[in-house]
Amino acid sequence: MGGAEAPLIPPPCLAGQQGWRDLRGAQSPVQHGDSPPGHGTAPHTCQDCQTFLRNIPALYGMWLVTLLLLYSLQEVHSEDVGSTRLYFVNASLQRVTYSSSVGVSLPCPAGGTPSAILRWYLATGDDIYDVPHIRHVHANGTLQLYPFSPSAYNSYIHDNDYFCTAENQAGKIRSPNIRIKAVFREPYTVRVADQRSMRGNVAVFKCLIPVAVQEYVSVVSWERDTVSIVPGNRFSLTSFGALYISDVQKEDALSTYRCITKHKYSGETRQSNGARLSVMDPNESSPTILDSFQAGEVQAGQSIELPCTAGGYPSPTVRWLKDGRPLPSDARWTRRLTGLTISDLRLEDSGSYACEVTNSFGSKEVSGQLHVIDPLRVTLSPKNLKTGISSTLFFTCTVEGSPEYTVSWYRNTEPIVPDQHISIQGQHNDTLQITAAQKFHSGAYQCFASRKGHTAQDFSIILLEDGTPRIVSSFSERVVNPGEPFSLMCGAKGAPPPSITWTLDDEPVVRDSTYKTSQYTLSDGLTVSHVNVSSPLIRDGGVYRCVARNSAGSAEYQARINVRGPPRIRPMRDITAVAGRNTYITCRVIGYPYYSIKWLKDGMQLPDNHRQVVFENGTLRLTDVQKGADEGTYLCSVLIQPQVSINQTVHVTVKVPPLIQPFDIPSTSVGKLMYIACVVSSGDMPIRITWHKDGQLIIPGSASGVGIETKEFMSSLQISKVTLKHNGNYTCIASNAAATVSWERQLIVTVPPRFTVQPNNQDCIYGKAGVLNCSVEGYPPPKVMWKHAKGVGNPQQYHPVPLTGRIQIMSNGSLLIRHVLEDDRGYYLCQASNGVGSDISKSMILTVKIPAMITSHPNTTMARKGQTKELNCTARGEQPIIIRWERGDTVIDAERNPRYSIIINKKGDEVISTLKLNPAERGDSVFFSCHAINSYGEGRGLIQLTVQEPPDPPELEVREVKDRSMNLRWIQRFDGNSIITSYDIEYKNKSDTWDHMYTTRNISPTNNQANIVELHPACVYSIRMYSYNKIGRSLPSKELTISTEEAPPDGPPMDVILTPMTSQSIRVTWRAPKKELQNGVIRGYQIGYRENGPGSNGQYSIVEMKATGDSEVYTLDLLKKFAQYGVVVQAFNRAGTGPSSTEINATTLEDVPSEPPQNVRAISVTSDEAVITWAEPPRLTLHGVLKGYRVVFWSLFPDGGGCCGGPAQWPMQKWGEMQNITTTREQVELRGLEKFTNYSVQVLAYTQAGDGVRSNVLYIQTREDLPGPPAGIKAVPSSPSSVVVSWLPPLKPNGVIRKYTIYCSSPGSGQPAPSEYEANPEMLFYRITHLSRGKQYHIWSAAVTTAGRGNISSKVTVEPAGKVPAKILSFGGTVTTPWMKEVRLPCSSVGEPAPTIKWTKDSEDSAIPVTADSQRQILSNGTLVMRSVKAEDSGYYTCTATNTLGFDTIIVNLVVQDKGRNSMVSTESASSTYEELARAYEHAKLEEHLQHAKFTITECFISDSSSDQMTTGTNDPADSMTSLSTPSEPGICRFTASPPKPQDYDRGKNVAVPIPHRANKSEFCNLPLYMKTDPFFRKQGELHDPCPVVPPREASIRSLTQRAYHTQGRHKTLDPTKQPSLTLGHSGLSSLGSSLGTATLPQRTLTMPSSNTAATASTSSTGSNPTNCNKVGGSRDSLLESSSSALGRLQKQSAGAYSKSYTLV
Repeated sequence: MGGAEAPLIPPPCLAGQQGWRDLRGAQSPVQHGDSPPGHGTAPHTCQDCQTFLRNIPALYGMWLVTLLLLYSLQEVHSEDVGSTRLYFVNASLQRVTYSSSVGVSLPCPAGGTPSAILRWYLATGDDIYDVPHIRHVHANGTLQLYPFSPSAYNSYIHDNDYFCTAENQAGKIRSPNIRIKAVFREPYTVRVADQRSMRGNVAVFKCLIPVAVQEYVSVVSWERDTVSIVPGNRFSLTSFGALYISDVQKEDALSTYRCITKHKYSGETRQSNGARLSVMDPNESSPTILDSFQAGEVQAGQSIELPCTAGGYPSPTVRWLKDGRPLPSDARWTRRLTGLTISDLRLEDSGSYACEVTNSFGSKEVSGQLHVIDPLRVTLSPKNLKTGISSTLFFTCTVEGSPEYTVSWYRNTEPIVPDQHISIQGQHNDTLQITAAQKFHSGAYQCFASRKGHTAQDFSIILLEDGTPRIVSSFSERVVNPGEPFSLMCGAKGAPPPSITWTLDDEPVVRDSTYKTSQYTLSDGLTVSHVNVSSPLIRDGGVYRCVARNSAGSAEYQARINVRGPPRIRPMRDITAVAGRNTYITCRVIGYPYYSIKWLKDGMQLPDNHRQVVFENGTLRLTDVQKGADEGTYLCSVLIQPQVSINQTVHVTVKVPPLIQPFDIPSTSVGKLMYIACVVSSGDMPIRITWHKDGQLIIPGSASGVGIETKEFMSSLQISKVTLKHNGNYTCIASNAAATVSWERQLIVTVPPRFTVQPNNQDCIYGKAGVLNCSVEGYPPPKVMWKHAKGVGNPQQYHPVPLTGRIQIMSNGSLLIRHVLEDDRGYYLCQASNGVGSDISKSMILTVKIPAMITSHPNTTMARKGQTKELNCTARGEQPIIIRWERGDTVIDAERNPRYSIIINKKGDEVISTLKLNPAERGDSVFFSCHAINSYGEGRGLIQLTVQEPPDPPELEVREVKDRSMNLRWIQRFDGNSIITSYDIEYKNKSDTWDHMYTTRNISPTNNQANIVELHPACVYSIRMYSYNKIGRSLPSKELTISTEEAPPDGPPMDVILTPMTSQSIRVTWRAPKKELQNGVIRGYQIGYRENGPGSNGQYSIVEMKATGDSEVYTLDLLKKFAQYGVVVQAFNRAGTGPSSTEINATTLEDVPSEPPQNVRAISVTSDEAVITWAEPPRLTLHGVLKGYRVVFWSLFPDGGGCCGGPAQWPMQKWGEMQNITTTREQVELRGLEKFTNYSVQVLAYTQAGDGVRSNVLYIQTREDLPGPPAGIKAVPSSPSSVVVSWLPPLKPNGVIRKYTIYCSSPGSGQPAPSEYEANPEMLFYRITHLSRGKQYHIWSAAVTTAGRGNISSKVTVEPAGKVPAKILSFGGTVTTPWMKEVRLPCSSVGEPAPTIKWTKDSEDSAIPVTADSQRQILSNGTLVMRSVKAEDSGYYTCTATNTLGFDTIIVNLVVQDKGRNSMVSTESASSTYEELARAYEHAKLEEHLQHAKFTITECFISDSSSDQMTTGTNDPADSMTSLSTPSEPGICRFTASPPKPQDYDRGKNVAVPIPHRANKSEFCNLPLYMKTDPFFRKQGELHDPCPVVPPREASIRSLTQRAYHTQGRHKTLDPTKQPSLTLGHSGLSSLGSSLGTATLPQRTLTMPSSNTAATASTSSTGSNPTNCNKVGGSRDSLLESSSSALGRLQKQSAGAYSKSYTLV
């Protein structure tokens, strides 16, 4: 609202109150015409609103009227500027290129409605004129440029910027500049350069196009040996016309490559030369850039390809960067072989792009700047506008697109120049402002934005009309009560928008507490003003008038508002009226109601004549006021009650304006006198008279040459000597107090015409512009007319020169011919006249000089090589004419080159030049040009000469040679400039002459390859070829010598014999096929074999071998055992495989069964007998004839684990001797078994070849029986009346010990039966009390099972004594413990006084006391506790119990197992041949009970001196080592066994776990590194001390034993009084030491029972008899550990199976 206050809203009236008003009486406002102001309102657009507003309260009705007004104003604003409009059909057209031989028609891109006038202009603004046969503008606005010869080329016409305009009543618009360019038929050639590339790299061929035609010529295709290349596979064509070949191969060098181009406008095609590719073998090199890109500018939305390809070896990798960073992930970015393709370009894609190519030898980089530009788009607002003069207009030119553009403004196609009304503002000149716009500012305004040749525009049509304000909405007369608020609204439009003021009874309405006014202007130019009266009084009534004013004029509207109250008349001011005009007198009545208003003058009630009118509202109108009749005092009488009136007078004074008596000014001539009088015939005095000339005040004096004489009511203007400068309009102005009037007339001073520049004879050049000079002067300005008479003789008849765009009369009268034609020659007459005196004229002769031009020449012509050829050119023009010939770009000098001759002939005005070539040569197939030259110009004719000849012979090459055919390919280098019609191929045997040749004729010219068939294999041929065209046959091609390939043999091998060698191998022998059927050199043979037994698939397996001679042998291995095989043999050569021999069958030898017997069952019958049953293995797994079965079984004895009478700390088990029984039945009874003993049983089947695979271990336990005697017993006195008995458990419990019975008897006591005492099975000692001092007692014990009491122990004698010397109840022996465990060594004692316990550990030469520390502790009961024991804790510990009466000792051998060696086992054999190694391998599996383990062959060596590793592999339980090495060669093999997985613990709980071994000297060099670091494996020279870690006590009781294989026996009871220490030697130690020179191995002792197979043990120092013991060899540990202890270790170690190493020697 422009900041004005909003109109006040009065409160609604109460029902029944007065103040309602019928609006039906509203009338139109009075602005022009006879109706007085003050009646009615502005008319409404919507008539229905009058009905709608009936009986509506005036206040709300006023607001509805406001809304209706806004609606109607919107309708007015939405009106178009008119039905007249302008438009563009194709504003984006900015460039047109066409062929000079075709021409172009270009419709005007602008138009209008109604039909607009369309004109074409040059960018300079010059009009386009018609040039016959060159350029023409059709009536519909189409510009046509005709085809033309090079000599008719005119850059002013054929290479210039044009624009077109469209003009109608709305204005005039122009198109952007359109570049129109003609392209000639230019001679050019395209070529392709030879390229080099490494095999596997990329090759890039580019079509090299001359710069002069690059804009118009593009690559349309590529050919490879005359065959078009279809993109795909390894060939790619880029958008810029390059050919890419990826993964270059050798055969790519056999082809030639050509590019085919096409001229965009002439349609001509060109073929390049053939280029070759040199293919090199890969050579290490840094990258080389093959194709790259530079800076570029592309429009948004388009696609672009940035080429980047490199060669090098290794093949470079490509990395793309944008602004120094890796490319973002975007589907629009595609990396291809050719480079980077970006589709749908965006502005943000602009930036610096870099392509890095890198390999291991270097890197290269290509970079360039990419500018993505957004096409310019221009929007000009407002679009169309209709407004009034004196308005201020703003145009905004909004430009979208890339920056760096320039903006220019046009009005009606003319550039806008800022002046006092127009200013151009903004950073880019994008705002145009017009202040105080005038009528001439109407028209079409255009904004052009330009950037680098691209232009966009928009336009707006502006219509400026008379902008005098008009009231479009108003208020109506009404009656209100005092205090009842009311609001008045007045709306006006104008240009510029008017301002509105208010008066009340001709007094200004002043904004105060009573009157609130507001004013605002809407967007459509409507100005709305409100007056709000919140609490009116009687004085606020009266006539309200709104006046709208702007710079163009004013308009007003008035209506009465009556406020109820006593009427009265405001004092009225006197009025001054102008005679002859209309005057209104208002009676200023306030108050309401009143009855009537009357006017009186000189006592008479008005009106009293036709010029007086009294309106109902009391207004008096005086029309055509007259001074005598209308001047005087007027009385206004208001009847307020019957017979009661109130009166008020007003005086009217009439002023008479001046009246000038009309006059004229006659024409005169230079030098005469002139008197002009201006007389005022009437008007009130004083009157002032002045003179003006052409709007300027005349100042009399000598400078103007004018004098002025003025009297009271007249003035005269005097000129003593008239000159041309006195021409003009003279105005007499008279003014007085009433008005100012004027009278204007023109003074014309005539001058007859005369020449200032006379026409003279003139020469003009054809096709150029010419001006025929003729200048005249005179007044009025003379009119010049030109006439033309054709011919050069006497002029016969002149005709007016038709004025077109080509011919125009210049402002000075000269005649401009913009393009001179031959028809323009002749006489010209310049005639001038101005009506003063006689016409003048002058003639001249125009001579048109013709520049030299070629009028006739052949465009193309043919010649035969060796013959004479003539080329003709015809020229015309002004003589003399010189004709010059050029061959390509070289001028032909016939005097220096005798092969050329030039002949000149004249025929009329033409000159004919003939160039003769004798003879024509191949090199003459070029463009020849003839140039005609004279003083006025030069013309050129272009002739393409083609010299034809027989073609060159084709370049023939062999693509492929087969046994009976070959594929040939050829390249036709030069076709003789004549199409090839056919080819002939001739071939023969190398030894024959060409008279015995074979011919393939009339091969189609579209082919470039052919197949020659029905040749003989392995023969040598000679081949040649001819090509034909219409001229003749070529010479023969270069002769090729070719050998056909071999054919597959036609016969099979002979005398095929099969010989079974082993259970898995068959030897095959044969002889080669017959010589005549070999078809070449036999390279090798394929042996096919298949199993013919049931279940086989019948498919042959194929092996291949090279041929060695006429007789061949091959051994098939890895066959199925004891299976029948069919064998065939085929021979092959380079060509392929021949027929196979007849199938022959043979059966492999028998082998051991690969599967164990099935359904093995075991039943325990008694405590020493069991029955084993099974079923036969599957027939297919027997691999031979079944001979019988073998049952293998062994026992598992529990090892006490504890010592010294203490409990077992780590339960361990010992394996018994392995036994076997052979039978042919499927059942066997096992008798003589150990009682209550666990047995492991396996069953195997055997054939003639040997034992088969064992069955899974089956576990049984014999039944309980009477136990054996306790293994040891002690009895010592503990007091005068008691003894303590301790014992060891039976070695053969034969069941579960339920209790122990202790017997005590005294010899001579007379008691027939001993005393019996019972002890729990967990207790291994007992105190017997109530004995007699000094009496001897015999004590023994027995174990009891559910079967009964067992054998008694030996008897010991003891005597209770009053003095009890120290005695130890615990037993000595060996304790074996895992590494890092806690060990308790018991040493229970008795004695009185209580004994003192002391522990010592034996060293080499002394005993070291054991002291308590963080690791060792001696408990009160004498037990030695050792925590986290390690290997160094191993040794002999002595416990000594001492009191004052004596001492006692026991010795305990503590063995701590080494963590790194406690899970390994050794298996060794004296075998030295391959077969013996295999047997030893199988034996190890049986002997060591490792059938559950997985064996892996880790190393195998042929001999001790060899360092070459032969083979590694993994075996299944059924495999053998038969394929690991060469038979009968000495060697060493290692294999590894992995124990059962944790989930197999239950199944394998009674399976032995292997322990490591030591290698002999011959193995040392091949040992793993961790084994070489062990002193045990060092060489003999390094072992200075053979037993460095063995204590003296051990060494004193050690002995060596021998063994062949490991065995294991049973424990037996040891005499507790003797306690011998038994040694165990390394297995096979003597044999190893004697045969291999191995150093003596360190030993450990192990207290163990004897067996029948045991070796002899050494005796102790006490000299007691040796105890039979079983010696189990091993390195540092016993050979076997119980699986329970091993599995326990597994559970405590990290997950995953550990491996055990074995060595077979």
